[in-house]
Amino acid sequence: MTALPFDNSYARLPQGFFARRPPTPVAAPRLIRLNRALAEELGLDPDWLAGPEGVAALAGNAVPEGADPIAAAYAGHQFGQFVPQLGDGRAVLLGEVVDRNGRRRDIQLKGSGPTPFSRRGDGRAALGPVLREYLVSEAMAALGIPTTRALAAVATGEPVVRETLLPGAVLTRVAASHIRVGTFQFFAARGDVEGLRALADHVLARHYPEAAQAPSPYRALLESVVAAQAELVARWLLVGFVHGVMNTDNMAVAGETIDYGPCAFLDVYDPRTVFSSIDQNGRYAYGEQPRIALWNLTRLAETLLPLLAEDETAAVAEAEAALAGYAPRFEAAYHGGFARKLGLAETREDDPALAGDLLKRMAENQADFTLTFRNLCAAAERPEAETAVRDLFVDPTAFDAWSGRWRVRLSQQERDPTATAAAMRAVNPAYIPRNHRVEAMIEAAVERSDFAPFAEMLAVLSRPFADQPEHAVYAEPPAGGGVGYRTFCGT
Repeated sequence: MTALPFDNSYARLPQGFFARRPPTPVAAPRLIRLNRALAEELGLDPDWLAGPEGVAALAGNAVPEGADPIAAAYAGHQFGQFVPQLGDGRAVLLGEVVDRNGRRRDIQLKGSGPTPFSRRGDGRAALGPVLREYLVSEAMAALGIPTTRALAAVATGEPVVRETLLPGAVLTRVAASHIRVGTFQFFAARGDVEGLRALADHVLARHYPEAAQAPSPYRALLESVVAAQAELVARWLLVGFVHGVMNTDNMAVAGETIDYGPCAFLDVYDPRTVFSSIDQNGRYAYGEQPRIALWNLTRLAETLLPLLAEDETAAVAEAEAALAGYAPRFEAAYHGGFARKLGLAETREDDPALAGDLLKRMAENQADFTLTFRNLCAAAERPEAETAVRDLFVDPTAFDAWSGRWRVRLSQQERDPTATAAAMRAVNPAYIPRNHRVEAMIEAAVERSDFAPFAEMLAVLSRPFADQPEHAVYAEPPAGGGVGYRTFCGT
């Protein structure tokens, strides 16, 4: 088999970090989609990947030369409850490649069969969740949000058993790495300080080499992860994204969005919105995500205490100082982002209150999140275009009471209205993965083997900030504002 250019640094770590396990072959692999642009970015040959040998590798039916398949060990807090051993229960890391930009990237098969961490699971993935993760992760990438990527989706020709029999599939996922907060927790729970040190040194070298040169590299590591996560979660909120299951094993230390299970996007704006069917108490609601991110980072800080200082009191002080950087970093990214969404070139002291008041009025009047901000773009250029924004509010006068203050603020900057509208369109997407459209796409694929909606949605979402009149239907909100929509984990 033609070799892929693997260079597998994680597989060279001590054996306790993972279990070596090849993927389990499937009955009748068939390529559904190959991300040719991503393949080329990774330095891979897309024609080879789309051919028989490549599809066999993407399905797990053949292990490419140079691969070293492993299932990673990790622990994690799941809905606040600590589980000391989780690990890759339905995924294997084939290996790492260094892409054309010099970045090291993991190539992982998800849904590739049972591993020692499967906990009685079948290790497989159903077609629907594979297509959801492919589409949503690629949409997030197009929105400019750090994320894992989808290289390929392959049908297995085998059913998986969930509530019913469903067609199976394998997703090839690309990530800066799959190292999680829960990976650190795995070693901390075992009192394995040397394992922690080896893991921390690997993360420093791989993701934060500048931190490795700091006087206190492990504190600098924590500060770097805190900063990356603060900015990531702010960017989620700016596009109305709800991760749905922010367990510590679903927080990547590289600062990428990972594990698109019960994720969804806001239709009607409400900070209390919960989509996941298993999140009964709203722990991971849209508006709770910043708080939960800090909670998760605090768990990471706890694992690093033995590395921060020999004296526990001193170590806690180091951790607390690093965590104190979260709030200002998040607030700068969040408030700065909303200022740009409102067409403000620079953030002034009163701007967060202006944005907050709009969000409050949107929540009270069941206004669609994405359409409100997208329609504001035209209104910034032409006041008569405000009608399209007003119509999104149950009580349009609630918007009127806010818009006058917004226009005064716009008038205080030198940028002309056309330039302001263009800048707003560059940050306010017209197209997001609308939940009802995602469900319709999955239904077409699962029930009728019709992948045309999947392909069309991918094309539309690859240009989220562009006006696409021929695809205007993809910008439309669902009937009833999407209230009551529920998502489910893929396992």
